[in-house]
Amino acid sequence: MLFVTSEMSDFVQVGGLGAVSASLPRALKRFCDMRVLLPGYKEVLAQARGLKVVAQLPGLAAIPPCAIAELELDDGLKAYVALCAELYEREGFPYGDAAGIDFTDNDVRFARLSLAAAQMAGRATDGWRPDVLHLNDWQSGLAAGYLAWSGQKTPSVMTVHNLAHHGLFPAERLAALAIPESAFTMQGVEFFGKISFLKAGLNFAAHLTTVSEAYAAEITRPESGCGLDGVLAQRAAQGGLTGILNGIDDTWDPRKDQRCPYHYDLGRWKGRYGDFIRGVFGLKLARAPLFSVVSRLVHQKGADLVLEAAEKIVARGGLLVVTGRGEARYESAFLDLARRHPQAVGVRIGFDPEEGRAIFAGSDFVLMPSRFEPCGLSQMYAQRFGAIPVAHRTGGLSETVEDGKTGFLFDAPTAGAFAQAIDRAFEAYGSAQRLSEMRRAASARKFDWAHSAQRYGGLYRSLVTPSAGDSLETPRAI
Repeated sequence: MLFVTSEMSDFVQVGGLGAVSASLPRALKRFCDMRVLLPGYKEVLAQARGLKVVAQLPGLAAIPPCAIAELELDDGLKAYVALCAELYEREGFPYGDAAGIDFTDNDVRFARLSLAAAQMAGRATDGWRPDVLHLNDWQSGLAAGYLAWSGQKTPSVMTVHNLAHHGLFPAERLAALAIPESAFTMQGVEFFGKISFLKAGLNFAAHLTTVSEAYAAEITRPESGCGLDGVLAQRAAQGGLTGILNGIDDTWDPRKDQRCPYHYDLGRWKGRYGDFIRGVFGLKLARAPLFSVVSRLVHQKGADLVLEAAEKIVARGGLLVVTGRGEARYESAFLDLARRHPQAVGVRIGFDPEEGRAIFAGSDFVLMPSRFEPCGLSQMYAQRFGAIPVAHRTGGLSETVEDGKTGFLFDAPTAGAFAQAIDRAFEAYGSAQRLSEMRRAASARKFDWAHSAQRYGGLYRSLVTPSAGDSLETPRAI
């Protein structure tokens, strides 16, 4: 099986996809020969050791040729890297420059990734050929189309991590991207007059998955379907859409964390980490509830709701730590908040994984007022570290947080509903026994990948079982 992704936290990560791409393939190694394909960004090439070129893939239309290099990671997971210096070896982030502006050639960059996956499905690479392509979000969605348009029979699974990102490009790019004009329809890649890489995956993949059961149901409805609810409702009715909850790996179990400088005893351990975080962010060393945000600072994540709630948290004697990167207006607003409350609010624009881990360990409460959340990982990290999520009841948050036991959920993404949930957090903090009970219940939750990997393994097996009507015709080379 070939897991196709645009990011992997071993090398480069922008969001949750990077963490999933590092963990899920490793969990799936128990069930199949799982390998990963990702672009050869400069960060990947700088960290990869022992790269060996195993294939040369031709270009198509305006998509340049690329090489495929293989490497074996320390734990034995094999990865393939698409080498194309003109597309991937540049400064910035996987999707844009250092200022956060998308690269103008992202259509070609991720068409190249998608085409590479489809080409690897059509021919052996160093003696290996995948039975299934596992595609992830819009960046690899076009691979399902390339398989269909070339007559290849290799099935694909398309996982939607965030439906809000479609991968939209002008219709004039059809020929350049080797997309047949006949595919520019509602049943193909057309979305309000533009090309949608995501829609290619939704229409042409053999099966669709999302990262929680709740999100799978939500996206079939107009209010959460981002204009694609019709397609998704149809696939769901045909049995072609499944919600499989993400997990987190064992490194998020503080009992097994070799990097922890403190002996694990939940109460004392959290207190020490809490003091450490207060010191790092220059906050007052007072006995006060420590709230945190470890997130992209964007509207979807409820950044505006946190800003409004922050003044009330500070007024009640609470402390707030925020780390992340996002929309400039929110970054500026959080920095201004910290300037106005230097002893109560600490803000770091950017993200350091180790500092993020320490923030989860030291926080009493983690704020997650996301307007929608396909799965979410922070609430799982937080609970494993005994921090209590305060979260909107949506998507994966509703499946992984037990209201009143391991966290506090609220039903509407409004300032009022969020404020009431924060009030409940203050009340819990005021009772040492209640807080201790919630911490212990949260830290006891298990969110490993075993069950999810087993379900994916079963799905792969169902797709490679030959059916009576399968055609034996030779696929057209791409």
